Amino acid sequence: MESLQLLTDAQMRQFVTEGYVFLKADFADEFHLKLSETLDQVYKEEGNPGNNILPRIPDLAKVFDHPVIRGALSSVLGEDYMMHPHRHGHFNRSAEAGGWHKDSYWGHYKMRNHHPWWAMIFYYPQEVTLDMGPTGIMPGTQCYQTRTFVENETQEERKATGSAGTFALVHYDIWHRANANIAGKDRYMLKFQFMRRLAPTKASWDHNEEAEAWVNPSSYTAPIYEHEVVWRNTWNWLLGKENDAANNEASQEQLAGWISELEHEDKAIRVRAADQLGLSANGSNEVITGLTQALYDDFEPVALNAAYGLARHGEAGIIQLLKALQDESIHVSRAAAYGVSTAGKAAVNGLIDILDSEDIKAVGGAAFALGEIGDAAAVAIPRLMDLMRSENEIIRRNTVEAIGLIGSSSEESVKGLELGIQDADDQVRFMAGMALTKMGSKAQNAIPVIAHALNDENRYVRATAVDALYSMNTDTAKDILLKFLRDSRWCASTTPNSTF
Repeated sequence: MESLQLLTDAQMRQFVTEGYVFLKADFADEFHLKLSETLDQVYKEEGNPGNNILPRIPDLAKVFDHPVIRGALSSVLGEDYMMHPHRHGHFNRSAEAGGWHKDSYWGHYKMRNHHPWWAMIFYYPQEVTLDMGPTGIMPGTQCYQTRTFVENETQEERKATGSAGTFALVHYDIWHRANANIAGKDRYMLKFQFMRRLAPTKASWDHNEEAEAWVNPSSYTAPIYEHEVVWRNTWNWLLGKENDAANNEASQEQLAGWISELEHEDKAIRVRAADQLGLSANGSNEVITGLTQALYDDFEPVALNAAYGLARHGEAGIIQLLKALQDESIHVSRAAAYGVSTAGKAAVNGLIDILDSEDIKAVGGAAFALGEIGDAAAVAIPRLMDLMRSENEIIRRNTVEAIGLIGSSSEESVKGLELGIQDADDQVRFMAGMALTKMGSKAQNAIPVIAHALNDENRYVRATAVDALYSMNTDTAKDILLKFLRDSRWCASTTPNSTF
């Protein structure tokens, strides 16, 4: 098999800062011509095959086995990444542009991950020109829950144009849209979703280990807000390292200037000021007070920098984040959850205490943060287990995901996930199945309930049950899985026009 073409440090820095990279799979022209003809035929005669597009058009498997695509996904998600069962072939011949949006979770609600646990590929099997309605991407917006730009038409938008085989690798939560197709030509965009299986322990891209420290890119493909406190954390996480403490030297005059700029009417200046204060090695009361004030800023990029910055300032910053996590404003609480999730072991006990709160969003945010902290939060497993019996499905959703992200393969964790995959809520069942895929053979005691989930009413729960059995790699799991796959196998030759 051809060796993977991993992303470079420069490409990874672009992905971390801007949330996307454009790449190309170098198939022969004949391959894409045949693929496009098949898409035309299927869409015309059968309609959009939805999630079944991959088995319906088997040549697509070659696309996602291409060393450029596999290398890009391995770089961002680790070499053992998984393809999600939801995929969609977007057909665009509309002369009207689509709306800006972030992709949903197919009917589920979850707190979005800033760390790259999820990614998407937008693949173009035909040439896409500017007048054919290319996908538009808004660089640097992957961490924003809110829309931070006003106009639909902006110079910052990057459009996915290029020859057949061009694709965009994007952070799952990037803001994007379809542009107007005024060329009168058919345009397909094949969207596939992918998930990271395990937290990184080392770089999975073509990394220069002699230059491990984060360095901001010398330029960006479009103007974006400065988030070095966020980017540094993501970079360190991808390297398997802990978040570094605030360590930039700054004079009292500089600090006073940044604190003053937190009140500036220009949003970009406030964003930069919060970023610089978060990076500063000076953890004085004035700096903590300034960052805490910025955490309540109405403009999300400011609040995020403040939250990540407070986490870098030790106990004093963590105290403010834990307090804000319980604020009545969902915007403040959410930003605080992201920030405290980067504070590591020092925040664990305070987060466990919040799990006893009657504030559902605070409990959910605390569970999310514990999950992101990972192994260092293993002490929280018993309390999270208790919450698996909560009457509130939102709490159970956040809890089961946290158990999976913490990564403990203890008998207690497996029992919690067994409860989850039998839950009344389909999102809890899905997240439990996802978590079980990460445990491999250590979760083999759960085989009976996973086997039962193969017949779940929810298509995505069934799919995660398949992945969980596959990851176990035991004879019992294989026998159950092979029988299920033989019974449910898809024949790409069977269509309404050829039923046998």
